[in-house]
Amino acid sequence: MPGDPRSDAAAVTLADLAAAVAMLSPRLVGSPVAVGDVHHDSRDVGPGECFVAIPGARVDGHDFAGGAAARGATALVVESAVDVDVPQLFVEDTRRALPLLAAAVHRHPSSEVAVVGVTGTNGKTTVTRMLESIVRSAELTPGVVGTVGALIGDRTVSVARTTPEASDLQRLLRHMVDAGVDIVALEVSSHALVMGRADAIRFEVAAFTNLSQDHLDFHGDMASYAAAKERLFEPAMARRAVVWRDDPEGARIAAQTVLPTTTVGLEPGADVEGTLLSSDSQGSSVLAATRHGTVTLRVPMAGEFNVANALVATACALELGIDLHAVSAGLEGLPPIPGRFEVVATGPPFLVVVDYAHTPAAIRSAIGAGRRLARGRVITVVGAGGDRDPEKRPAMGAAATTADLAVITSDNPRSEDPVGIIAAVVSGARGPTHVEPDRARAIEWAVAAARHGDAVLILGKGHEQGQEVGGEVLPFDDRVVAAAALRSVKGAP
Repeated sequence: MPGDPRSDAAAVTLADLAAAVAMLSPRLVGSPVAVGDVHHDSRDVGPGECFVAIPGARVDGHDFAGGAAARGATALVVESAVDVDVPQLFVEDTRRALPLLAAAVHRHPSSEVAVVGVTGTNGKTTVTRMLESIVRSAELTPGVVGTVGALIGDRTVSVARTTPEASDLQRLLRHMVDAGVDIVALEVSSHALVMGRADAIRFEVAAFTNLSQDHLDFHGDMASYAAAKERLFEPAMARRAVVWRDDPEGARIAAQTVLPTTTVGLEPGADVEGTLLSSDSQGSSVLAATRHGTVTLRVPMAGEFNVANALVATACALELGIDLHAVSAGLEGLPPIPGRFEVVATGPPFLVVVDYAHTPAAIRSAIGAGRRLARGRVITVVGAGGDRDPEKRPAMGAAATTADLAVITSDNPRSEDPVGIIAAVVSGARGPTHVEPDRARAIEWAVAAARHGDAVLILGKGHEQGQEVGGEVLPFDDRVVAAAALRSVKGAP
């Protein structure tokens, strides 16, 4: 990103950074040099900047301290001494220190902009993109950070993960503040909460969508996964909460948090209570009753789960002082969200949708939405990712076979054998399946099998434009493959 986000500010010194991590028993060895930025990756370090050496599961950042110094680092933050002739700040835990250091060097950007943190297994991207559209309709400037990238106003910025590492995230927030962003919508993953990437951000609003099985390879069990999400709703993290109460974990958060909380739901009694009026392939209408008044919201995305997402985004916007008219206009004018129940418009008279659903609950929800839209059968194409939560694979197979026909294929196998992954998914199947390991051929088969009035749901990869196979990312886009398959059968009965 061009420009020094600190160029107009007084220099931060290594002594200032030591003060920022006072709770981690800092000890400074060497002079308190000026620090222009902090980095967790030695390859990103430039002259006058600081490298924070973090021990990891596979590599130890301390081993790269020499490389950081060779690139111009004038200071290091370490847990143990390294043989490098630059000032070193010793702390008890460099991972815990990183967000505090990054916030200090970038002058605590979240104190200058309203940040909404959205967490939950599914719906984070949709809620943040809905908030973006609402913020624009209120004639304010949005910032967005999440799975499909980042936005600074109208400028797109790539990010490495759903919630960037703390050093990258604080730098990005500073750029947003300097660019005049008014409201930031930030996806907050459970990994980020456990690893402290969102620490040192003061969230104006913390929002919860739902919780279902995912990431158990990282968290170990559902209780730990839930506990990670719950961290966002502590007073140290956020000022107030918006919670989807119809989800059991949402009800639990609403009951336990001490934050001022707005509950949201389709069931009676929520602070923002929705009543579904209509739903078809073009979208849904929902009557939203709030303490600010009642309004009919038109959501140009199919699926009742997107009604839930719209109501959560509505509650967040109201908490930020945006009026109902701007909320309604923002949702009605929502542009398509890449890979989120995205209708592939080309082709014969049956529905083809690409969606990011990659958990058992999300697959069931997508199939349920497809069933309400289809006049005929629901055909789904599903695969599971490699090197990720193997426990959910049979459950994904069971969810996929709630469709009339499930086509089981490869997703992102990464370092695993795709045939073995497919076998694990098929082991949970409870209905008709067709197995095709080649994802392109699987999509083509599903589209060719569709008849008038059917719905074909291609699930799992959504917006992604590559397939990770054996350490290589190969060009692949479900939407492109589906559109080509539709063209090949155009005019089919």
